[in-house]
Amino acid sequence: MDPSPANTAAVIPCLDEARTIGPIVRHLLPLTPTVIVVDDGSSDSTALLAHDSGAVVLRNPSPAGKGRALAQGWTEALRLGASWVLLLDGDGQHAPEDAPHFFHAASHGTRLVVGNRMDHPLAMPPLRRWTNRWLSHRLSAAAQSHFPDSQCGYRLAHLPSLIDCHLSAQHFEIESEMLLAFARAHLPIRFIPIQVRYGHERSKIAPVPDSLRWIRWYLRQRRLTLPQPRTPAP
Repeated sequence: MDPSPANTAAVIPCLDEARTIGPIVRHLLPLTPTVIVVDDGSSDSTALLAHDSGAVVLRNPSPAGKGRALAQGWTEALRLGASWVLLLDGDGQHAPEDAPHFFHAASHGTRLVVGNRMDHPLAMPPLRRWTNRWLSHRLSAAAQSHFPDSQCGYRLAHLPSLIDCHLSAQHFEIESEMLLAFARAHLPIRFIPIQVRYGHERSKIAPVPDSLRWIRWYLRQRRLTLPQPRTPAP
């Protein structure tokens, strides 16, 4: 089934996004009538503003991690009867008006559409640009496929396929795990250009622990892709 606003739910994980979440929800509702905001332990009014703007709100009492928050959101989307999920961040970096491009890109059998910011990389902060290229290169090698922007969280995913991938990452490595799982399952992936919008938002990534967590995850995945040793003939 191809995606349409009627069978798609937007899922937005949030941590202290009171400044931006209301306008995002209001801009999305005409495009995806179901918007699910997962408030991952915010200390501000994120949940209240999301609810008042028309979103279904799930709340975690303390931060559980982006991967777990996303999984909570798409599990709720499945319960509500959605067949597709539009995933995006709540800090204003992702433009809701780009959503129709994702629907169009998935209309010919694609099961995962990913935003690509690397057509205009100079608009990204230098550290994010360099990190994204480094991670994308290594993940592309592991998947034996080309991922121009492996870390972009703006995505449209076929929900049954996503559930079947049994993703387990609880933090920011979720984007990498999702791409690798779809590639290994031979599910069609497409990248589309999106707007690159960076303002005064503060990244929720903790550079040292999240980098170490990604490297540990990546090394485990690399071991899974290595050929198994042959059993010597008797």
